[in-house]
Amino acid sequence: MIEKVNPSHPDKVADRIAGAIVDLAYKKQENPKIAVEVLIGHGYGHVVIETSAPLEKEDVAFIVERMTPGLRVFIQIVPQDVHLANNQSKGMRCGDNGIFKGLPLTEEQKALSKIAREIYTSNPTDGKYILDEARLIICQSNAKTTDLKNTYPNAEINPLGDWTGGIDVDSGATNRKLGSDMAESVTGGGLHGKDLSKADVSVNIYAFLKAQKTGKPVEICCAIGDDRIDGRPYAEIVEIARKYIQTIGGFEKFAEWGLF
Repeated sequence: MIEKVNPSHPDKVADRIAGAIVDLAYKKQENPKIAVEVLIGHGYGHVVIETSAPLEKEDVAFIVERMTPGLRVFIQIVPQDVHLANNQSKGMRCGDNGIFKGLPLTEEQKALSKIAREIYTSNPTDGKYILDEARLIICQSNAKTTDLKNTYPNAEINPLGDWTGGIDVDSGATNRKLGSDMAESVTGGGLHGKDLSKADVSVNIYAFLKAQKTGKPVEICCAIGDDRIDGRPYAEIVEIARKYIQTIGGFEKFAEWGLF
């Protein structure tokens, strides 16, 4: 049983805004420290940023406008906490406490990810999808149920009828769709709006990739300040995550679908 939402779901729009702001921080600084929270909906938005990077509110507002035109947004940018900054003063070390789990994807999870992407190609608007063995549920905004039924004749489609969706109907917030992002690898921390020093990003990516490679479950815990995790230097784990993010096109692209 698995749920997947597409990049136009309000929560994913919030994740994408946060990801784009992290991308901006990496353009401004080689290894920025940043944490972003985004809340959007019904014409209003709040963006709170803690960072070492020299970000300007105008640049952040441009990102929000690009993804949510006309939104009235409050933006707060503050320096990173001094204790967190000092943690990285002598090299790359784990940026927070956490427990992390990586599990190989099931065929069902892979199948739903494929279906979600297929639907989004033709219908790039708010959508949510569930697969539970033979039961496929498709909730796709701004699409004709009859058209989807032709492609997926055995699916339950838009149970309440055709609908519009989006941030005028629902609110969105960062890291609120972890199951959609991580399948059964969900633990405590979210993936989005954070730099690579944060274990929520790098260790989650590392554990997930290791599980796909080995075909076995992976469990890892760490404390803030750790310089070795899973028998590796933390800096090495960060570089594995960096290459993954670069391969898919950056943090904003990462936020579209998460890890699968």
